[in-house]
Amino acid sequence: MSLDSEYEPSPAQWVRDQVAEYEASGGQRANTLRDTGLPVVIVTTRGNKTGKVRKMALMRVEHEGEYALVASKGGAPDHPVWYYNLRADPAVMLQDGPEPFAAEVRELDGDERALWWDRAVAAYPPYAEYQAETSRKIPVFLATRRD
Repeated sequence: MSLDSEYEPSPAQWVRDQVAEYEASGGQRANTLRDTGLPVVIVTTRGNKTGKVRKMALMRVEHEGEYALVASKGGAPDHPVWYYNLRADPAVMLQDGPEPFAAEVRELDGDERALWWDRAVAAYPPYAEYQAETSRKIPVFLATRRD
């Protein structure tokens, strides 16, 4: 993913602050979801309408170097905006620690989705509650490092 495009920070101040602090500290600070103590990663996408670079913190769901990106939006009835960004352009940057790396994402289904969903719920139990609160099937993407 080329990061030559203009960066447009999140409209949510806490997201802007967390991303900035995480990146500035090489993942040493702002590396958990607020006060939960549960780890996050920073995901960089390209806006599907604007083409601008977007960044957000997502729960860290890692297994053998791959990462699940769960489009839960807290159980809301609609997908988060970044879901559409990933559908339009599956090339992302992912930062889990000091250095970001290029990754490719794909949306999961079937048994593979079920396996990663279980891993996601183990990492962040509220995902199960979010799924119970919405009629949509919460999408799960798999991010794999690109060489």
